[in-house]
Amino acid sequence: MHLYSLMIATTTLKKISPALALLMFCSILVKGQQSAISVNIDLSKTYQRIDNFGASDAWSCQFIGKWPDEKKEKIADLLFSSDTLADGSPRGIALSLWRFNIGAGSTAQAEKSGIKDEWRRAESFLNADGTYNWQSQAGQMWFLSAAKKRGVNQFLGFVNSPPVNFTVNSKAFATAGKSNIAAEKYGAFADYLSAVEIGIKKQTGINLDYISPVNEPQWDWSDGGQEGCPYSNSEIGGLLRAIDTSFYKNHVPSKIIMAEAGSLAYLLPASDKPSKGNQIDDFFKQGSVNYIGDLKHLKRVIAAHSYFTTSPDSTARKLRRSLGDQLTKYQGLSFWQSEYCILGDNGGEINGSKRSLGIDAALYLARVIHTDLCVANASAWQWWTAVSRYDYKDGLIYVDNNKTDGNYYDSKMLWAMGNYSRFIRPGAVRVDTQVSGDQRLQSPLLISAFKKGNQLAVVVINNSTENVPLNIIAGNAKISKVKVFTTSSAANLQAGTADNTTVAIQPRSVTTITATIN
Repeated sequence: MHLYSLMIATTTLKKISPALALLMFCSILVKGQQSAISVNIDLSKTYQRIDNFGASDAWSCQFIGKWPDEKKEKIADLLFSSDTLADGSPRGIALSLWRFNIGAGSTAQAEKSGIKDEWRRAESFLNADGTYNWQSQAGQMWFLSAAKKRGVNQFLGFVNSPPVNFTVNSKAFATAGKSNIAAEKYGAFADYLSAVEIGIKKQTGINLDYISPVNEPQWDWSDGGQEGCPYSNSEIGGLLRAIDTSFYKNHVPSKIIMAEAGSLAYLLPASDKPSKGNQIDDFFKQGSVNYIGDLKHLKRVIAAHSYFTTSPDSTARKLRRSLGDQLTKYQGLSFWQSEYCILGDNGGEINGSKRSLGIDAALYLARVIHTDLCVANASAWQWWTAVSRYDYKDGLIYVDNNKTDGNYYDSKMLWAMGNYSRFIRPGAVRVDTQVSGDQRLQSPLLISAFKKGNQLAVVVINNSTENVPLNIIAGNAKISKVKVFTTSSAANLQAGTADNTTVAIQPRSVTTITATIN
């Protein structure tokens, strides 16, 4: 029973006879019990281990990293900080991985790059004469160090296009949908990635734990909209073998992440691009011509993007169940959802155009995260661009279209992602949840639970317009030190407490409940 309801009941009781008051009070209690929902957590039934939650620095951080210190420090706090405010609410969402865009050098080409939007060009550490400039990508390097300073300890360097020094057309985007790097240049590209990892470590003390050399290889990348390069599976296999050889030769500790498919469907057998699909089998089935499962520097992960596969919910779940089933064929193979923002019309549910600071987009985002974690068993979940200047639902934080200064605006999507990233830390394991109680109140709820040691985090998405009382049961385990963090139209991970294991879940909110289990 909610405190507000109890106050109304008490006021009413003062105006009527004691006998009738007792009858009404008991009726209110019973009604409250009937409407309560219980989440039964089976701590012994476990699923995937969580590796990280992350976001990327493309493309805005190259400029925002040069903004006035006060503003960029506050933006970094929102993304990386694990500090708390005076009321116990988080200062930031404490991302556990930061994606660093290893640029291809279109910035130096300026208008001749063929990429009209200056914000979508990228610098490169590699000069035209083959020397290296470690003062390049300075804004991004600032954010890399700012993340480390605030406790982030996983870093990934990703490549949209090989450096223009090595591409077929000397540009950072392709021609006619063909791969823009010849096989004889794979070795040079691989050695460049080795040099970048070593150079960044010397400049910042930061290891790039992961290198992702291929991005959305299924798309043509021929319109000059941004840096990009298509690849077939066989071309990816050849490139990855060259990188593995270079990393071994140059004592680079980074692990290779592949293949950042443009859609989850390309991981599965049936796709519209046979030479670029069926990537789980093609890369990890022994005997396949493109098998790379034995590479020493490969992390046993298959990465893909959730774009255009999230609506309607029934279709999203069906695809992710197929993905989960496919992964079970290969022992130790994990799935990373490595890039997402809200694009397209999503079956009419939400449109990706126009930026949103509000709760509608945040609730949709939370549903995507939940489905990727709980149906596809994603071990990592990474957002696309952390800071955006665009009028799309592609940013956690938005900024003015100003390269040197301006205002910034945190979105509810930032804080909804924080309901996961802040409290589900690397090494946490997803545990089974079963929901019981009032069917009417069950349907708008999406609930997941994670444990790490004796710490429990339960994330509840309430899509309804009603308060929902939620009872948390964890078998015979004792639950204590319960805290509640709510993101809603009026709150950004607002801290609260609960006297026991019954928590009032606010309407249209994402709520994380943390507790100690013994």
